[in-house]
Amino acid sequence: MSIEIRRAVVADAELVLTMLGELAAYQDQQQYVTASVADWQGFLGREEVIVLLAEVDGVAAGYVSALRRPYLWVGGDQLALDDLYVREQFRDAGVGRKLMLGLARHALPDRLPIGWGLRLENTAGYRFYERLGAKLVTKTAASWSAEAYESQLSE
Repeated sequence: MSIEIRRAVVADAELVLTMLGELAAYQDQQQYVTASVADWQGFLGREEVIVLLAEVDGVAAGYVSALRRPYLWVGGDQLALDDLYVREQFRDAGVGRKLMLGLARHALPDRLPIGWGLRLENTAGYRFYERLGAKLVTKTAASWSAEAYESQLSE
């Protein structure tokens, strides 16, 4: 089995969105995916959006996505990992590790830290990231929707 990692290009927008939909369905979160192929075409044309695709013998096996953004505490940039997804038939074959190492290779020239979040119930994810040597810190993520903050502004 040959695993190839490459950076996604604009022409990969539909494929990336399809896999994002698969990930959302797996997490029972598909109602939150509102991005379109056109949105993804725009994202993939931006330098700060990094999406790496894994292909196993030419078949799309998964992706990792991240954003290069300022990291205000350290006075430089970081890669904020958004998603790591491996299609079910390719799990436990080293695809996720190859994707993470591909992201690390992308970050290394500028020595960018890579940060991400994961759900508390994702025990397999915790084990995976610990095997990579990642430091895991429990933290709660918060989200403030436009509807919620708009109602606060109108008071």
